[in-house]
Amino acid sequence: MRNYSGKVRIGLIGTSWYSDISHLNLLKSHPGAVTAAICGRNRVRAEEMALKYAIPTVYTDYRDMIQHGHLDAVVIATPDDMHYPMVMAALDAGLHVLCEKPLAFNLAQAKEMLVKAESAGVKHMVCFTNRWMPQYCYLQRLVADHYIGKVYNASFNFTANYARHAGYHWKWDYQHGLGALGDLGSHMIDMATWMVGDIARVQASLMVRENKAHPEGKPYKLSNDVVNLTLRFTGGAVGAIYATEVAHLGDRGRVHQLVLHGEKGTLELESDWTRYTLRGIRDDEKAMQPLAIPENIMQGVDQNTSNWEYFTKIFTRQSVSTRLFIDSILADIPITPSFRDGVKVQAVIEAAFESDRTGCWADVEQLGNAK
Repeated sequence: MRNYSGKVRIGLIGTSWYSDISHLNLLKSHPGAVTAAICGRNRVRAEEMALKYAIPTVYTDYRDMIQHGHLDAVVIATPDDMHYPMVMAALDAGLHVLCEKPLAFNLAQAKEMLVKAESAGVKHMVCFTNRWMPQYCYLQRLVADHYIGKVYNASFNFTANYARHAGYHWKWDYQHGLGALGDLGSHMIDMATWMVGDIARVQASLMVRENKAHPEGKPYKLSNDVVNLTLRFTGGAVGAIYATEVAHLGDRGRVHQLVLHGEKGTLELESDWTRYTLRGIRDDEKAMQPLAIPENIMQGVDQNTSNWEYFTKIFTRQSVSTRLFIDSILADIPITPSFRDGVKVQAVIEAAFESDRTGCWADVEQLGNAK
């Protein structure tokens, strides 16, 4: 085990608003982390963030940062198509890696990243943020504790308004992003595998509903902004995932709706920026019952606060992705969701693209040893 003298030197690649409110805040809040360097293509933006978070060194080339930054680990928060080269460069240097979702641009890349990370013996993690939101943690625990028994069928919906009447963004550029499938769908695929189990087959319909003109008027291929997936799980359950980035939601911002039916009952979760509702029914009950999240999961966050305030407070807690990544390095303990989980999600994404292309069901490649 490497000696970190109580501090892990981190380099952050990516200077988006999300890096600002999430990764950098979490790194700053961890006593065992030092954000030693930041890298962004726009030096002015990178320097602004470096000043805000007292980061001593700024780079515009991630390879220079990895080679000269004297780092222990990197956090990669960049467009989908850049994950593979950045992760592989970091692994070549023996660094621990936290990568934003989706893990890669395709399944072959994701498997190669996993094999290399496991061979290097470093900590590797994918940032599926919903795993640390209390309502999803409790829902997963209820399913694992057989509140509804064997799961028969489940649906996972993620509706948002990010792409409604929007301009160009790399997420909807086929050369750089996997569209709503990679952006929102990857979260729901991870939720489905986390709560129900591995997915065996998928039938997909991927659509583009709104044109998003290039700022320079250049033609480009648009990635999907609406996703419909029908699922068959290896354990026998069936399910569905729906994701859209062009919904009119008003002040709700985004909406998650998760429903799981099982042999003993039903669980339902609805969550948006303003509230969440978790309820269930089982056995001989006649009506849905509201389910309060236990305090050991809430960790001091008021359940009556608005969901946006609730969401931002979660990002100061101990049990959030970037902080857990640091903990796993310092204590040399396993961490999830790992690249292994990222590969599982990537396999479903790959099958969805194949199904959409052929109009047929597509088998999801099972992970095995990822070789």
